[in-house]
Amino acid sequence: MEVLKRPVPVFVVFLGVLGAGCSQAVTLEVKEGNSTCIKAQLSALLLIPYTTSSSTRNASTSLPDSTAVDAASSSCGAGGRPPWLVAVFGSGHALGLSFSTNGSFYSVTNLTLQYNLSDAALFPGANGSGVVTVVSASVGIWAPINTTYRCVSPTTIRAGGAAVTFSAVRLEAYMPGNDLSPAESVCVADRSTTAAPPTPASTTTGAPAPTPPGPPEAGMFSVRNASGAVCLLAKMGLQLHVSYASRSQNKTVEGLFNVAPNLTASSGSCGGSAATLVLTQQGTTLSFTFSTTSAANKYHLSGISLWANWTDMRAPFSASNTSLDYLGATLGRSYVCNAEQTLLVAPAFSINTFGLQVQPFAVSSSRFAAAEECLLDLDQTLIPIIVGAALAALVLIVLMAYLLGRKRSHAGYQTI
Repeated sequence: MEVLKRPVPVFVVFLGVLGAGCSQAVTLEVKEGNSTCIKAQLSALLLIPYTTSSSTRNASTSLPDSTAVDAASSSCGAGGRPPWLVAVFGSGHALGLSFSTNGSFYSVTNLTLQYNLSDAALFPGANGSGVVTVVSASVGIWAPINTTYRCVSPTTIRAGGAAVTFSAVRLEAYMPGNDLSPAESVCVADRSTTAAPPTPASTTTGAPAPTPPGPPEAGMFSVRNASGAVCLLAKMGLQLHVSYASRSQNKTVEGLFNVAPNLTASSGSCGGSAATLVLTQQGTTLSFTFSTTSAANKYHLSGISLWANWTDMRAPFSASNTSLDYLGATLGRSYVCNAEQTLLVAPAFSINTFGLQVQPFAVSSSRFAAAEECLLDLDQTLIPIIVGAALAALVLIVLMAYLLGRKRSHAGYQTI
C-alpha cells in the first residue's frame, strides 16, 4: 500500500466530521442515461493517522447522509475506462472503489483513500497540508455477475496507515437492471456469525474446490493503472498445493488444485517500486507482490498470499510470505519460465507454475517486452546440446579406435 503521487480518479466520498460513533448508511448510484450500472448501500468509518508538532493523532469520521455521487467523475466503464463510483462532500477528502470483471465475477480492484490535511476541522494542528492519497490493492469484495455482494459484519481494509471499516454493505457493479439483484453473495464474516439471517437466495456455503489436476490451463491476466493503461501483464498456468483440515475426512489432507482462468478476475495496483496482481475466484483470493531493487535495476516476486474457503475445508485457509525472492529479471524486460517450477510460500502452501511469463513494470502498448529466461529453461536448452555433443564425441572415439585397429592388423601381415 503506497501513497500515489499522480492524480487518481476515485470513488470519492468527501467526509464529514461525525466522530467515532456508529456510521450512517448511504446509498450511492452511478448512472449512464437512465440505467444504473453501480449501486452501493453502505456505512463506512475511517480512522486516519496524522502528525502534529508534538504528537501523532487519529482523525475519525464516517460518511454523512449528505454524501452524493459526482456524475462528472463517475464512470460505467465507457471508453475503456474502469468503472468508478464517485461521490463528493467537503473539501478534498475522498474514499474510492474501482471495479473489474472477467465476465463471470466482478470485484473491487482498488480502494483509494484521499484526505486533505488542510482541513483544520478534521485534522486540527496538522503539521502538513494538501491532499494525501493511499491505496489498498487487497480488498476482498467480489461476487458473481448479476448477484449482490452483501456483508453486514464490520470489515476493515487498511490503506497506508489508515483504516476503513465498512458495515451493512449491499453492493453490485455491472448491473443488468436499475436495482440490486435479489440473489446475494454473502461475505465470509456473515457466514460465521449471526449478524443477519441469510435470505433464501443467498450464497452461504463455501465455494467449490477449484478444478483438480491434469495440467492447469494458462491464463492471461493484467492490471490497469488509473488512466486505464495496462501496467502489469502475466501469462501463466497455476496449480495450488495446499495442506488443509478436511471436513469430510476429519484430518489434514494434501490438495492439488488448478486455478481456472475463465472463472478468475484479475485486479491489483502499480507503483514505482511495487506492483500487485490479485486473482479472485469464487472462494479464493491469490495475490502476488513484485518489488524493485533500485541498486541493481532489477525486480522480483517478493510476496504471495492466499485466502481460500473451499467446500471440504473445515475452516478458511490463509497463508502469506512477504520475504520471497522469485522470478527475478531486469526492469524493462519480462521474465519467462516455460518449465514447471515450484514456488514455496509456507509449510502448508506452495504454487506450481507452468508456461509463465510476467512483467510487472514498464509495460508498453499492452505487450510483453524482451524476455529473460529462467535457469530451468536454459538447462532444458543446454541438456540436448550436451547430450548431442557427448554422443558425437563417443562416435568419433569409436571410429578412431576402429581405424587404429585396422591399421595394426594390416601391419601384422608379411609378403611371402
